[in-house]
This record gives sequence, structure tokens and C-alpha cells, in this order.
Amino acid sequence: MTVSLLETHQLQSLLDAVIGDGFNLIGPTISQDAIVYDEIQSVTDLPRGWTDVQEPARYRLERRPDDAMFGYVVGPHSWKRFLFPPLATVATADRTTSGWVLQTPTESGRPYAFLGVRACELAAIRVQDRVFLEGPYVDPIYKARREACLIIAVNCTQAASTCFCTSMNTGPRCSSGFDLAMTELPVGFVVEAGSDRGRQLLSRLPTRTATEQELCDAEAARHQAVQGIERQLDTTGIRDLLLGNLDHPRWSEVATRCLSCTNCTMVCPTCFCSSVNEVSDLQGEHAERHRQWDSCFNLDFSYMNGGLVRSDVR
Repeated sequence: MTVSLLETHQLQSLLDAVIGDGFNLIGPTISQDAIVYDEIQSVTDLPRGWTDVQEPARYRLERRPDDAMFGYVVGPHSWKRFLFPPLATVATADRTTSGWVLQTPTESGRPYAFLGVRACELAAIRVQDRVFLEGPYVDPIYKARREACLIIAVNCTQAASTCFCTSMNTGPRCSSGFDLAMTELPVGFVVEAGSDRGRQLLSRLPTRTATEQELCDAEAARHQAVQGIERQLDTTGIRDLLLGNLDHPRWSEVATRCLSCTNCTMVCPTCFCSSVNEVSDLQGEHAERHRQWDSCFNLDFSYMNGGLVRSDVR
């Protein structure tokens, strides 16, 4: 397989091609002292020359000694909210002279293209795929957004002190689930295609064949991320270990500190709990069913006739 190189000053051509194809391009940008995912139009929107420093309960941005476009790890946001929106109308009902007419809204607007997805984030998207696409009930909103989505991944070349993807076999190199994957070097981006759509996009860009030295440099950059991962987790038998210790005192210790704020599940890239509310207009002519994110840490999440299934955080 031929691997291409897109020089740094040509990166805008990639953004222009994606936007020109009608995509709503979402990528990393700086907002409120954090690297977040939002709509971008230009390379000037990227966090060029910035990196993130992460520790337990701490996050801050610092200047890098270079002008790397993707010289950070991951921010506080995930891609989940673009594929599984926090609030969505899943059904509507209108009163007519012949009775109620029920409809399922169809997706409108531009499809999404993601720029800067990391290997661990691709793994998280695969979890959501399994939940929303591979079960007995396929979610039509997620399906439409996911199938239309273009993913341009970026291989990690550094690690945070909190990273442990090597223990989970989810990184730091992107192995599948992308249309294009890039490794950033000082001279530009080593680019490989992971789908027919990615190959078609790549063929339209002003790239050249990457040299052997550039391929070696890209491999060394990815290996640098592996070497920077300090945390290790033995996952052997971890599922049975957790299920066999549901009453372990450790959970009580965690519960005493938990505020049930639900922030952890809101930012989690794999959590998918939701609740459904129904509203109508004052005339009773139009009604909508809304699905919104919820959390298993809300005590009323499991509310049923007769009371709560789970009465405390633990």
C-alpha cells in the first residue's frame, strides 16, 4: 500500500476538500482554555503550537516548542454528542380530521466530518456502534449520522500521564474505523487511507509518496507515544473479577465521595443512557417525543411504579 505525505502548508487543501464535499467539519479548537471539538473552517482554527497537560483532576494548556497542529492528547469533549445528540426529537404526532398522524423525523442538514480522532476515541465510537447499530433495535438517528460521517484520524505521538490505551489494545496507533489516518511530522503528515471514500479523498489532495525516511520517522513518532505511557493495567479476567466483586468495600468508599453530579457519564464517550419526555402544544394539535441524555447516577433514572429501583448512589 502506498503511503502519502501531505506537507504542512497543504493541510488547508484537506479542509477545503472536505467542506467542499458538503460536510460540516468538526475538529479541535481552543475555547475557554481547553481543546474542544467544534466546527472549523481553517487551519487557523486548530490548536497550533499548544499542548494539554493532564493529571488526575487537573487539565491545563501550555505552549509547545514547535507549531504542531495536533500536539495534544484528548480534551474534555468526546465525539459522542455529534452522533448521539444530547437532545433529539424521535417522534412527532399531529391531529388531523382522520385521526393522529405519527411521524419519525428524518435527518436534515450537512453530514459530519471529524478531524483529529484518536485511536482511543475510535474504540469508543465502536462501542456506541455496538449499542446503537448491532442490537435487535437499530437507532435510526445514530445510524443516519454514523453512516454519513467521514472520519479523519490522527495517530498519537505523545501520551498524557493518565493514558493507558496500550493495556486496552486501543492505541496509540489507529488500526481501523477511519477513512484517513495521519501521523504528524515536522515536514507534514504521513497519510494512509482506511476506506474507499478515504482513498477517493486522498487522490484529490496535493500529496506525494512518503519517503522511507519519512515512514521511519512516523513510526518513531508513534513509538514515542507508546514509550510515554506510564500507566499499566492487567486486564486478564477483569470482567469476571468485577462481576464477582459487586459488594466489595471499595464501591462503598467511592460512593461516599460521589456527588451524583453525572458529569462523568455526560463526558464519557461510551455512556448511552437516555430518558424520554413528551410535550404538546397548548391546543393539543401537535405533540413531540424528545430523547435526552440521562445518567444511571440520577436516583430517579430507574424510577418505576412503586418507587426507585436503586435508592442510593452505590
